[in-house]
Amino acid sequence: MTNDSAAGIRQERRDWMANHLDVYLASGGAQGHIMDIREIGGHRFTTHCLIKVRGRKSGKMRIVPLIYGDIGGEIVIVASKGGADQHPDWYFNLRAGDHVDVQIATQAFRATWREPEDEERHRIWDFMVSVYPPYLSYQRSTTRHIPVIVLEPVDEIDVFTAADLQQA
Repeated sequence: MTNDSAAGIRQERRDWMANHLDVYLASGGAQGHIMDIREIGGHRFTTHCLIKVRGRKSGKMRIVPLIYGDIGGEIVIVASKGGADQHPDWYFNLRAGDHVDVQIATQAFRATWREPEDEERHRIWDFMVSVYPPYLSYQRSTTRHIPVIVLEPVDEIDVFTAADLQQA
């Protein structure tokens, strides 16, 4: 793959994610929660949440759409960044705080977070690979240990809006 084609794929992915976020926010979560992502190795009914974190350096609010799984009432997300050698920025921003805001469809929550370890992590990782099979190739493409994050909803909050992105 040439640098130009790799750059084109990255731009196309950014455009898709930005559009996905716009649809999710504009609909209040009525659209964008379940997406057909078979084209990129996922499933027809792949669930997506939004997380809202404040940039640890910029102070700007960020909202990121992510694939999620539900294990026993806890929300699981994966900091894959497509198998890149660095963790995604949202992961570092999440780790800088004690909680994270998450929206699933038309409901939003403040949640605590944790990173499972050992056997629990392996069990959750295997589940998330069944939710989105490309995670397996992402892990193979990097030497970093791709983090798995478990979110436990604590309090209901208002659903996210585009105005949340303007907060500094």
